[in-house]
Amino acid sequence: MQDKSTTQSTFLQLFQPILSKNIWAKINSKNPGLDRYVKKLHSHQLIELLMLAQLQQHQGLDEISKSLADKKLSQALELESISASQLSRRIQTLPTNIADLLLAELVSLIGCKTSIDAVRQEIGRLNLVDSSTISLSLTQHPWARFRKTKSGIKLHLGLDFFKEMVPVKSIITEAKKNDRTQMNDLVVTDRDVINVFDRGYVDYKKFDEYCEAGIRFVTRLKENAYTQELRATFIEEDSPIEEDLTVILGSNCTKMKHELRLVVTKDTEGNPVMILTNVFEKSAEEISSIYRTRWKIELFFKWIKQHLQIKHLYGKSPAAVENQIMIALLTYCAVLLLKLISGYQGSLLHVTRILKGCLHQAFNTFVQVIHKKHGKSSKGRRRLNHEIVYEATLKQVEAGENYLLNDLTYDPVIL
Repeated sequence: MQDKSTTQSTFLQLFQPILSKNIWAKINSKNPGLDRYVKKLHSHQLIELLMLAQLQQHQGLDEISKSLADKKLSQALELESISASQLSRRIQTLPTNIADLLLAELVSLIGCKTSIDAVRQEIGRLNLVDSSTISLSLTQHPWARFRKTKSGIKLHLGLDFFKEMVPVKSIITEAKKNDRTQMNDLVVTDRDVINVFDRGYVDYKKFDEYCEAGIRFVTRLKENAYTQELRATFIEEDSPIEEDLTVILGSNCTKMKHELRLVVTKDTEGNPVMILTNVFEKSAEEISSIYRTRWKIELFFKWIKQHLQIKHLYGKSPAAVENQIMIALLTYCAVLLLKLISGYQGSLLHVTRILKGCLHQAFNTFVQVIHKKHGKSSKGRRRLNHEIVYEATLKQVEAGENYLLNDLTYDPVIL
């Protein structure tokens, strides 16, 4: 397979990063004989088709199959037609590591485009860790039994938060799996990264291990946790911080070896929020701000559930489900990369909407449309700043320009 030009259409610009010879050479080396006996719908075509299905939010394989009636799409994919049954078989047999490898490639490209060091926040580089449950039909997915009446899976994510939200680590498990079992695979060990997670990940033993390994974290402490106060830091009266303490967690056999920092603040309803961390060099206000950023991952889960297709599943097997969810993340990253390449600073949802209409048009057209400003041509009625008007008029009167005051068109600010 050869690299496709990025100058012809928005379609090619969108898919070029996942069609490079280098990445598919790596994929083929890990999956020998990948498309050896495939006569129709090769793996790269399947990935492209499923990514488009994510963008268009197709709810079933029949809808995906019928989408190839669009001649422009058919020509772009070099695929005249494919049946729903063929799609079903290919999704189930597609190796799950392909989407993983493609996702890693896109994440790397996004890191280059965002110029990571230049866009880091003052609070530093953050790795947001959380999971979200996706409900499944018990009759169609009995292998993922969650409760008596339904099945479910969990998408565990490590979300790299710079200027954009980037899913750098992802794990899919059955919904009954505890979040803490995936914790070690999701945290980032780099010393310049702060891992942020909720109280569902509190584990004293792991916290000791992280302190010894130099892994930094910020989390929320459970209300019933036993703490032994060692020292207290002075807090200004006007500070939103209630307390800034150095503590030891646990008692007897659960007692931690390392000291931690406990920052107590309040939420919008006035309830106390106890934030636990092993980061001592930042201010208590910065620690509070870092923990509040954790909600970005909640917004990410909400975004992909609303604007991509992970609720209506195309297959019943574990491999088919995993492939669909991973391709949803792949689609998100591909659109994000397109946004960065186009230099657009607005919302990703706007990019997605414009992309659907400009998919087969020249990429330059897509860039022009996405940057087009919509609004009133008239400036409307201006709100005067009376202090500026007074000062301008006073200066002109003092300069002897009194005749201007008799001119009905006179505007002291413009003059």
